[in-house]
Amino acid sequence: MARVGEIEEEEEATPLLAKIPETEPVLQRSRTVTTNVPEAEVHVYKQGKGPIDVIKMGLSGWDQDQLDVREILDKYGLKTVYAYTPGSGRGVPIRFNPRNGRSIVTYRDGSVIYLDGEPKDSLLSPITKILLSVALITLMIVVVMKETPQWANKLNFSTGPIPPWVLACGVVVFTRMRKRTKSFLQRYFQ
Repeated sequence: MARVGEIEEEEEATPLLAKIPETEPVLQRSRTVTTNVPEAEVHVYKQGKGPIDVIKMGLSGWDQDQLDVREILDKYGLKTVYAYTPGSGRGVPIRFNPRNGRSIVTYRDGSVIYLDGEPKDSLLSPITKILLSVALITLMIVVVMKETPQWANKLNFSTGPIPPWVLACGVVVFTRMRKRTKSFLQRYFQ
């Protein structure tokens, strides 16, 4: 009989792991688990024209229900994307988390998503605007000055002094046009 706190010793202890004879080949089972990654079909438009591309994108995130918006922006050179309906046009902007680039709105597996993007501005456009504004200001200074500079006399461009109110109106029109150049040009030239 054993007392409390004492361990009885068995005469024959059974090993925890049975020894496998080395002559038998060990058959290993390989288990593979396949999971279906949720996907969405994305139709990408650029300023309402297109679709420029139709892609299948895997949904990401913890619940695998978020669209990777930053990847789309980088791939197609867009600065913003909007929900889009081919019949009625552009909707609300697609918001995304700035840290991971995933959409805030969730989507289901097999969804068809229409996105309309606004392209990034090229560096050429702001540089030409700056150069044109410097040239215009230089031209205004040449015209307004009482004594025309030596280099301007060579161009034969002096027409006489311009009243200050005309110059002020020109500056106001120029600054307003510069701020709204895109909408101004689209409104009057299309």
